[in-house]
Amino acid sequence: MIPLPPSESCPVQRILADLFARHRGCVEGHVASYIPELAKADPDTFGICVATTDGHLYEVGDSRHRFTIQSISKPFVYGLALDEHGLGPMARKVGVEPSGDAFNAISLAKEDGRPLNPMINAGAIATTGQVAAASPGDRIATILDMLRRYTGRTLDIDTAVYESEARTGHRNRAIGHLLRNHDVLTDDPTAAVDDYFRQCSVLVDCRDLAIMAATLANRGVNPLTGERAIRVEHVHSVLSVMASCGMYDSSGSWLYDVGMPAKSGVGGGVLAVLAGQFGIGVFSPRLDKRGNSVRAVRVCVDLSRVWELHQFDPPYCPQTSRRLSYSCAVRHSTRVRREAEFACLRDHGDAVCVHEVQGMLTLATAEPVVRTILAKLEGVKALIIDFGHVTGINASAARILADLAAEIGRRGSRVLFTTTDHLPDLSRIVAEHLGQPTATALCQFAALDPAMESCEDGIIRSFLPAPVPAGSRLDSWEITVGMSATELAVFQSLVSQRTFHCGDRIVRQGDDAHDLFLIVRGVIGVWLGDDSGDARRIASYSAGTMVGGMAFIDGQPRSATLVAESMVDCSVLSRDAFDRLERSHPAMYARMLRNIAASLSAKLRHANESLGVLGNRNG
Repeated sequence: MIPLPPSESCPVQRILADLFARHRGCVEGHVASYIPELAKADPDTFGICVATTDGHLYEVGDSRHRFTIQSISKPFVYGLALDEHGLGPMARKVGVEPSGDAFNAISLAKEDGRPLNPMINAGAIATTGQVAAASPGDRIATILDMLRRYTGRTLDIDTAVYESEARTGHRNRAIGHLLRNHDVLTDDPTAAVDDYFRQCSVLVDCRDLAIMAATLANRGVNPLTGERAIRVEHVHSVLSVMASCGMYDSSGSWLYDVGMPAKSGVGGGVLAVLAGQFGIGVFSPRLDKRGNSVRAVRVCVDLSRVWELHQFDPPYCPQTSRRLSYSCAVRHSTRVRREAEFACLRDHGDAVCVHEVQGMLTLATAEPVVRTILAKLEGVKALIIDFGHVTGINASAARILADLAAEIGRRGSRVLFTTTDHLPDLSRIVAEHLGQPTATALCQFAALDPAMESCEDGIIRSFLPAPVPAGSRLDSWEITVGMSATELAVFQSLVSQRTFHCGDRIVRQGDDAHDLFLIVRGVIGVWLGDDSGDARRIASYSAGTMVGGMAFIDGQPRSATLVAESMVDCSVLSRDAFDRLERSHPAMYARMLRNIAASLSAKLRHANESLGVLGNRNG
């Protein structure tokens, strides 16, 4: 459990404390008495707990007082049965329609004898009976283990309450026999009804309820333990039946006033779920005439109002997840290239379009992105969609993006999805929707920058078909601009030749700066950080450019690590040779100094242009 902050410094905790104080004096309602053991509950106990989907707990009052779970067990056992049998088989055993009757009413469909929903006793007994049991005791052991996954701890059965329910549960036994009569239960109903009594007698507290609710809010994964409690595809089925039937025959007014899926129990507990955000657990034994805790209902009504939790009054969300749109004509990768190559990208880079998306991708937010992309495909040869700023994606959004990729592929354009490692559902759905080879091609780049580099290389190869002079000519380097033939000959005598293999560290961050590297062939990457896994690539340099100029000029330690990203041939100018040049050829020295400064200035201007594109949110 994540420790709570001090209550006086936490606004959430203060709100819960205020609600607790406001409703503590409420003495309306009566403890349940139709089960004799429940009549012994202390009517003044009262606790509230909220659990977030990232594992924070806020609690106040008697949040650790144990009570029996009673009907709150019903949706969780229903989820277990769905996991074991699937939606179709369970639909043939139990319906999902509200009954409008009391929880213990004998509400069976006239045509086939199915219980109307799994939240009334008839439906819950039928659901319990579907849980596999190879031998006596197996079924309740399976149910207890399921509840353990939700709560994160082993739970016990209150034997006294179980025995009290068993002694007085004649109506439930009658329901069991009716279910057997209609073949909803196919074995002796006695065992199923007895296990139903036991599941209702499991001891929980407010924290357990809140964590169970947060697990459903977290798509079936316990936020404290990380253990999956229910298959993700069945979470919405459980929440749906809780929303329509979870509060007995006052479920309609609950949905109207509170607007969250919930379940109550005659032990005094109420559990509510705000999908994707948190779970609420409240306990107070005094019940209204329909079997719901009076205090708990009032707390949840106030929480819904104060925190704006009603599911039909959702918070504003953007109409689109578009973040930035641009072409490689106006914004380039971090690859530092020769001016001829940059000129080629400025002239022809509109053939590569980049769309950065952000936020939570759903059908509503992804559809405008797809529409925009399709409207701007004229002349586009490569499309990059970057998901680096996306926080999540649902199946419908993933499917329409997969369809978009297929459509663009059919038009003969290249499609690249980048930065998708944190979105396994996207990669899975793309693989299922388009086939693994296509999916691999789409998601081949782990980051945006190398994808842009790849597309830029394609443009340069298309429009500069002849091999670009790679720096083998002395007058092709940035540092030699303006030199005479005599000066070029002097310069050639100053440099030495070195070769690096792919992956070699040419210099390390923090090293003393002794050399300026002039790339004849290959690519050098610039990395910040160390070898601990925190390093990140910030730029790369192509043939014909120089690297290491800043430290070479100011004499400070290297500010980054240089790595050979292919076989690299370099001409290397040492600091000592450069200093000697100042004395022997001062005019040539001054020209080289200006050329180094001009190169650094061009790189800074290039970075500023990219930042300017980032600042234009309209793309």
